[in-house]
Amino acid sequence: MAVAVVKVGTSSVTSASGEIAESSLAKLCQQLARVRADGHKVVLVCSGAIAAGMPLLGLTERPSDIGTLQALAAVGQPRLMERLSALLAAEGLIAGQVLLTPYDFGHREQYLHARETLGRLLDLGVIPIVNENDTVGTQEIRFGDNDRLAALVALLIQADLLILVSDIDALYDAPPSQSGAQVIRNVAQMADIEGIALGGAGSAGVGSGGMVTKVEAARIATGAGIPVVLTSLANVSSAVSGEQIGTLFHANGVRTSSRALWLAHASLPKGKLHLDAGATTAIRERGTSLLPAGVTKVEGDFSAGDPVDLLSPEGKVIARGLVAFDADEIPQLLGKSTKELGASLGAEYERELVHRDDLSLL
Repeated sequence: MAVAVVKVGTSSVTSASGEIAESSLAKLCQQLARVRADGHKVVLVCSGAIAAGMPLLGLTERPSDIGTLQALAAVGQPRLMERLSALLAAEGLIAGQVLLTPYDFGHREQYLHARETLGRLLDLGVIPIVNENDTVGTQEIRFGDNDRLAALVALLIQADLLILVSDIDALYDAPPSQSGAQVIRNVAQMADIEGIALGGAGSAGVGSGGMVTKVEAARIATGAGIPVVLTSLANVSSAVSGEQIGTLFHANGVRTSSRALWLAHASLPKGKLHLDAGATTAIRERGTSLLPAGVTKVEGDFSAGDPVDLLSPEGKVIARGLVAFDADEIPQLLGKSTKELGASLGAEYERELVHRDDLSLL
């Protein structure tokens, strides 16, 4: 039995004017029913709430201001969910709505709650339908996209496969409309597709993603050991069954603990620690803890236990970890060995700034 996350974008479930595409939704639900009939579990990440609200509020073009976007999501989400629930019920399946925000991923306790909820829904035979909670969020509407959300959900539940549904059936080495464009069936490493022109949002103009965001989602998932298939709506069940469909992005990372995945990909850093060359090498190549002697500068207002980014002398983020001291405590520790700190400040200071068990390379 596999656990798959299927992401479907706005242009796949709504028309250019925002009307729900009933035939496409029905086809999607039939595909999900086939996946379940084959004995697999599936989570659906479905966009379209904002677009689905447009005709209800008399709009023909996607607005740009946050207030109107939130209003559209508020009226569009229940409309979209109602149709999905009805169509899945016709297939003998139960839908469950799960609305998430970056807070639910960035904070460890919320992350664990979200994982428990999704896991329980799957165990009960429910198909969780996930979307961003655009009615209360702001940053995710401006900068987020559901391709990245789908990748994070795949990491959250440690899925076996992520399927990104596109308007086209695969990744091509040039725009599909261009003469001579060739399908890329396998992507072993992300470096294999560097230099390929990637399209933006769909031609309907009601979505926010595109091929760029799908490739970035694939980068996140494959780096965590989860393979990704990019394909069209009609091929979802075939992809879960392991058929050679669309474009397969091979997993190139090692599966690790949920905690490490959260720290690397979902936690929200509260500050920065700038490292010297020696500390950078030790963390990158030897997997050591971060000691105060290797830090040259502190940025941010954070407390002990918060996630912080670790930067190389060139300013590149190389890792993220849970810091053991408050931000205002650290300046007095810089450049000193743990023995010196223990002698001058007490035994409680004779320890790492970031322990290796609380650190993930990026």
